[in-house]
Amino acid sequence: MINRAKNWLSARLPKMPERDEMARNKYLAPIAHRFGRSELWRFNRRSVPRGVALGLFAGFIIPLGQIFLAAFLALPARANVPTAALITFVTNPFTLPFWLVVANKVGQFTLKIDPTTMGNAKAALEQGWWAEFGWWLQTAGVTAFGFVVLSVVTAAIGYLLTSFLWRFVVARRWSRRPAARKVLPAAE
Repeated sequence: MINRAKNWLSARLPKMPERDEMARNKYLAPIAHRFGRSELWRFNRRSVPRGVALGLFAGFIIPLGQIFLAAFLALPARANVPTAALITFVTNPFTLPFWLVVANKVGQFTLKIDPTTMGNAKAALEQGWWAEFGWWLQTAGVTAFGFVVLSVVTAAIGYLLTSFLWRFVVARRWSRRPAARKVLPAAE
């Protein structure tokens, strides 16, 4: 049952590039030798949370090229490159409308923008040729700021959650080992 679920999930996830494919990529040629390091492709308790944090940060900070940004950020941070690239799919064309609304609400909450606090700025935007673009400029700015806040907050939360989850899973595996259940005789 588990293998069938694993196969079903792996068939639907996007195929991640392997080390050799990234080394042969013409856009990555100047730094291809750095992607070949095995420490960037290992799954361990330090690199996976870093990869999750960088993937979330890159996924929310820019709408295009987020996989490349996550991979480039993973190099100096020694984060897991496949994890960083895969996590960027949290923002995709299907979820973008939802994240736009969330980013706008976060930006409004953070900046506390409403008609009473706008004052002179709102009056200036409503006059002249700015009148046509005023609403769009205000909404786009608030939403962009919301995405910046989301990128930082989700990266921090993702790092902490992944670290705690990793430790929980490892501790659970260790407690289930047969050698852990043996009681050693007391030394005399």
